[in-house]
Amino acid sequence: MSPPTVPATAPNPQDGPLDIAQLAEAFALFSKASQELSEAYAALQGEVAGLTERMTVLMAALPAGVVVLDRSGRVVQCNRAALALFGADVDGRSWGETAARLQAAETPGEWTLAGAAGPRRVNLAETELESGEGRIVLIHDVTDRHRLRLAAERNERLAAMGEMVAGLAHQLRTPLAAALLYTGNLRQPTLSPADRARVADRAVERLHHLERLIADMLLFARGERLEPERFAVADLVGELHHTLEPVARAKGIAMTAEGAAPGVMIEGDRKGLGGALTNLLENAFEATPSGGDVTLQVAVEGDLARFAVKDSGRGIDPALQGRLFEPFFTTRAEGTGLGLAIAQGVARAHGGDIELHSAPGAGSTFILSLPLSGEGSRSREKDIP
Repeated sequence: MSPPTVPATAPNPQDGPLDIAQLAEAFALFSKASQELSEAYAALQGEVAGLTERMTVLMAALPAGVVVLDRSGRVVQCNRAALALFGADVDGRSWGETAARLQAAETPGEWTLAGAAGPRRVNLAETELESGEGRIVLIHDVTDRHRLRLAAERNERLAAMGEMVAGLAHQLRTPLAAALLYTGNLRQPTLSPADRARVADRAVERLHHLERLIADMLLFARGERLEPERFAVADLVGELHHTLEPVARAKGIAMTAEGAAPGVMIEGDRKGLGGALTNLLENAFEATPSGGDVTLQVAVEGDLARFAVKDSGRGIDPALQGRLFEPFFTTRAEGTGLGLAIAQGVARAHGGDIELHSAPGAGSTFILSLPLSGEGSRSREKDIP
C-alpha cells in the first residue's frame, strides 16, 4: 500500500496566520493522512499475522525438531517434533539444562536421548540468527536410519559368512583333524613320557587355534559393540608399547613408538581400538624378519588422529592387497582371516577407516584414522549440547 499523499495546495504555516477555513482544511488533511496511515498499519499487521501463521504451520509440519533460543540460551520457541523428543516442559527452560539429557553415541555427531517411547538417536545442527539475538537448533531423529544401518551391516556380515562357509569349514577341519590325530596317538602304550607330553602339547596347541578361530568368527558375526569413553591417545600408545615391545624383542624385532601426541583426546571404545591396533602390530611382527623394525607413529591431521603401523618386512603383493580386509582371507597358515576385517569394522564404527600402503620388498604401512573427540585436539569445547 502506497503512503498517504498531501495535496500541493495544503496550507503553509510560513504564509502567515491561518484563518478558520484554513485550519479546518489542515485538520481535514491531517485526519485523512492519519486514517491512511492507520489503514496501512492494519494491512501490515494482517500480513505479519498471515506470515506468522504460515511459519507456525510450517514449523509444526517439519519432521525435524526446531528449537529457537534467545541470547541467554533460553528456549523461546519449539515445534511439535522438538516437544515430542524433549517433553512439553522444555519451553522457557535453559537449553544447557535440556541438552544435558543427551548422551554422546559411538557414532560421531550423533546423540542418544531417553524418551517415553524408548531411547532415540538424534543429530543436531546449530545456527546463529542473522540478527545475533539468538540461535536455532535443528534436531533430526535418525533412530530408524541407525537401525537400518545396523541391519544392513549385519546382513553384509552374514552374506560374507555365507560366501566363505566352505573355506571356514576347511579352516575348522584342519586344526580339528590335527588335534584328533595327536590325541589318538596318546592312546599308544609304547609312547615314552617325553613323547606323550610333546604330543599332548601339540594337541592343546591345535585346540587353542581352533578356539581362537571360533572366537574371531563369533566376534565378526556379532559386530562391533562399542563402549565409548574419553581417553588420551598417549595413554593408549604407551599401553600398546608396554605390552607388545617384549613380544617384538623376543622375535628379534625393534619396536618403537613415535609422536605420542600429548594432550590429544579420543572419544571411543578404548578396548576395541586397542584390539584393532594390536592386530595390526602383531601382523607387522609376523611380516618382519628378525633384525627388522616395526614403528607405531601417531599424528594429528586436522580433526583426525592417525595411527600408522610401519614394518620393514617383505611387503604385500599388489594382487593381494585388495583382498586383505575380506573376511576369512589370509596368507598365513595360522591365520584366521578375520583379524583385519574386525579391525576395519572397529575403525569404521568410530567414523574412521584403515588404509594400506605397501610394495614388495619395501615393507608395509597400515594407517588407522579416527576422528578426534568433539573437544578437539586439546581444549576445544563441544558446541552441542
